[in-house]
Amino acid sequence: MSNILKLGIPAGSLQEATAELFRRAGYKITFSSRSYYPTIDDDEIECLLIRAQEMARYVEDGVLDCGLTGYDWIVENGSDVYEVAELVFSKVSRRPVRWVLCVPEDSPIKSVKDLQGKRIATEAVGMTTRYLARHGVTAKVEFSWGATEVKPPKLADAIVEVTETGSSLRANHLRILDEILQSTTRFIANRQAYAVAWKKQKIDDIVLMLQGAMAAEGKVGLMMNVPREKLASVISLLPALQKPTVSSLSDADWVDVNTILDESTVRKIIPRLKAAGARGIVEYPLSKVID
Repeated sequence: MSNILKLGIPAGSLQEATAELFRRAGYKITFSSRSYYPTIDDDEIECLLIRAQEMARYVEDGVLDCGLTGYDWIVENGSDVYEVAELVFSKVSRRPVRWVLCVPEDSPIKSVKDLQGKRIATEAVGMTTRYLARHGVTAKVEFSWGATEVKPPKLADAIVEVTETGSSLRANHLRILDEILQSTTRFIANRQAYAVAWKKQKIDDIVLMLQGAMAAEGKVGLMMNVPREKLASVISLLPALQKPTVSSLSDADWVDVNTILDESTVRKIIPRLKAAGARGIVEYPLSKVID
């Protein structure tokens, strides 16, 4: 029987972003509207769609060998999993998401201490309960099935909710009292599975390609021909990822310069490179950058 790695793909808001990241890493994942088993163009990988909230539990139990989920859900479930890598991507931004304690803008509640005996709605009950305990506060923490932002003040005195930009909180006239946790996406593995040599190698290879795809995001390659006498002035203009690669050409008076830079700087730097003496300037896309 061939080796199979059981990989969890987060269903919901991160599903398409995860598939796109895998695509840029070289893996094609295809979803079917009626199936929780996406297909992937790798015979050694079997995918399963699982809610990010449950991923760490299934990985810990060995139902899955590995998967992607938020650090927040690892903490919420108290799961004992191996964190292979942090993958800072999300549906909105490259910033971590924040779990915050909020109350209505006109609420008299000014700090966590004022929540003694109050009602708090959240999807992260365990995380919130532990946070209150650290502050010596006892409150009624209720699980929220959704639309948590609209529950104060009638259904809850406060909420603990996740946010990336804060726009939804502001739209619902909520004020942040405290930040409980920052979270990013993690690639996690079952500890026993990661101890198996071929599974560890397979997981490490996947993570390497994912990280390479993320590193290439927003970057492009630039190559050009430069007269040797003007090489120093051209290189001084290049904000290289490491250092530019300089190669000899058949004409000893010219060299080829190849570098990587942020795509946002290209429109500013190319005219300056041409003015400094560079010729045959070519910009090309990058799919992966591996250090």
